Amino acid sequence: MARRDPRPAVSLTWAQVGAWRMQRQYLTALDGPPEAAGAVVIAERLLGVQAQVASQAALAVALRQQAPGPQDTATALENRTLVKTWAARGTLHLHPPEQAASVLALLANAKTWHKGVWQKNFLTIGQMDALATAVTTALADGTARTCTELMDRVIAATGDDTLAEHLGSGWGQVLKPLAWQGLLCHGPSDGQRITFVRPDLHVAGWPGLPSPDDAARTVIPAWLGTYGPGGPAGFDLWLIRNATPKAQLKRWFADLEAAGEVVAVDVEGERLLARSQDVDELAGLDPAGSGGPVRLLPAFDQFILGPGTGDPHVLDPAQRPRVSRAAGWISPLVVRDGRVIGVWEPDGAKHPQVTLFPGEKVPAKLLKAEVERVSGIVSVAN
Repeated sequence: MARRDPRPAVSLTWAQVGAWRMQRQYLTALDGPPEAAGAVVIAERLLGVQAQVASQAALAVALRQQAPGPQDTATALENRTLVKTWAARGTLHLHPPEQAASVLALLANAKTWHKGVWQKNFLTIGQMDALATAVTTALADGTARTCTELMDRVIAATGDDTLAEHLGSGWGQVLKPLAWQGLLCHGPSDGQRITFVRPDLHVAGWPGLPSPDDAARTVIPAWLGTYGPGGPAGFDLWLIRNATPKAQLKRWFADLEAAGEVVAVDVEGERLLARSQDVDELAGLDPAGSGGPVRLLPAFDQFILGPGTGDPHVLDPAQRPRVSRAAGWISPLVVRDGRVIGVWEPDGAKHPQVTLFPGEKVPAKLLKAEVERVSGIVSVAN
């Protein structure tokens, strides 16, 4: 076998990368084709929409649409063309079913609940196995059950009263591994209460979880196609905070590179990987990469979660505390040219209140237009 040349053939600037990411995330032109405006298409392109706060997930979709529909994500959930489940980094996401299954397969592959520290804080492997069996049985009739209803059935089936404390946790830590194994997902809301269902019974045509290798062959290129160029460390940070076995992660990327699906590029001295199909478009962008539109994005937006808040090319490290805040809160963002340049807050019935980071400047006309656009979408959504 010929030895792979480690020297990238294409050189890029971070400005080109930033402009390309804006395009790929539906943040450049909002007058594109109608088929690019649906919640399912947007969620698929973003590799999931974080849905810890449902209103922010809906807003993340609406702010990328040419004709925002405030009920678009709710309708997709009702129609079961989007699945709500614990996915990347153990947080709630909205995914199309097939994509959800692939992401879950990679999360389950890490088996984080087998680690000693996890078992010390939560449940043993034996208890997790018993929980999985009891939950699968409790949801076998296809009925959506609240956490309390599920907890009652599990305790009755296992006789393990210690499960109550963990099942009642608002964070659902012991249910996340079950979600990753495709044994449950969120069902329709019951008033203010969440419910759980089995995806194989709730979602028509649920594909089941693929093998980790098959999942990697689709999820890694999808991540690179929206948040790339990148590498194994950045991908795994997005997926599961660097918990994937390193040899396996390295092999997945190497196999994609050997197959020619991804290629090495040089981004201002960094060797990274991009999808082969994206290289010409990336290289063809204006290397100055300045002067694009300014966009306001909601809390927990994938724009920053995809590459991670620690990526200095997206967010100035000095400003990270203003974006990644206490209790895991991610601030609403002001972005331009592929970078976070400020934050904003809703202000009741008034326009969003924007705070640009020191040294950042945006033409007043552009900022005013975006503030007015977002204000109209937020007011409709509320």
